[in-house]
Amino acid sequence: MLRTITLIRRSFPHQPVFDTAVSHALLRRAGRGEIGETLRVSTPARMVAFGRQDIASDGYKAATVEARQRGFAAVERLAGGRAAVFHPGTIAFAWTVPDLEARAGITTRFKEIADIVAGTLDRLGVDAHVGEIPGEYCPGAYSVSARRRRKIMGVGQRVVRGAAHVGGVIVVNDSAAVRDVLVPVYRALDMPWDPETVGSIEDELGAPRDMERIADTLVEEFADRFSLRESLLEAETLAEAETLATGHASP
Repeated sequence: MLRTITLIRRSFPHQPVFDTAVSHALLRRAGRGEIGETLRVSTPARMVAFGRQDIASDGYKAATVEARQRGFAAVERLAGGRAAVFHPGTIAFAWTVPDLEARAGITTRFKEIADIVAGTLDRLGVDAHVGEIPGEYCPGAYSVSARRRRKIMGVGQRVVRGAAHVGGVIVVNDSAAVRDVLVPVYRALDMPWDPETVGSIEDELGAPRDMERIADTLVEEFADRFSLRESLLEAETLAEAETLATGHASP
């Protein structure tokens, strides 16, 4: 029997901090047993999401200044990893999984999401591969690249008691926006990387892609593996997100 996942397609294009807080609220509610497995697919605002290692860096404050000067909000991310870029040409996903042994399932969940995103890209005609490529930003073993040369999807994970959050970003259009803001941000963080590793679906297929169609393709890939039930964000989730938002705003 297929697992049932509640699908939520709600974006907060002008509220980057609140957007992150919504994912945090879903994770906390899942951990308390108040909601079941949930997938939120959205088009995000322009933001650079900083991880814990970034926050601990001597260059963190300078990095947030660099991001803001280029029109990107500076947000402290929920999942692990290094600084990553979200903008209206990307698709964000937040997959919340109730699990009493959440830590034991970390690798399984990483493999699942990498497989799903690679399958999505294959459907679109992109030569997709799972695995870190040398010099990529926000490096990770479960990144998804095109031709093992250009990173298109990055993913991180956060585990709490009773649940896990798998969150990431797929670059659909405008890879230059990712590159242009990460060059000064990573310089401030003193983190080496190769800007040539930034890619997008648009770069691979030769023209800008329709965002809704790409999001639909991702959902179709999930639907082949799980039973999806579309719903709205509950008032309780939004209320809890309000209380968590300040904790995700970079100073």
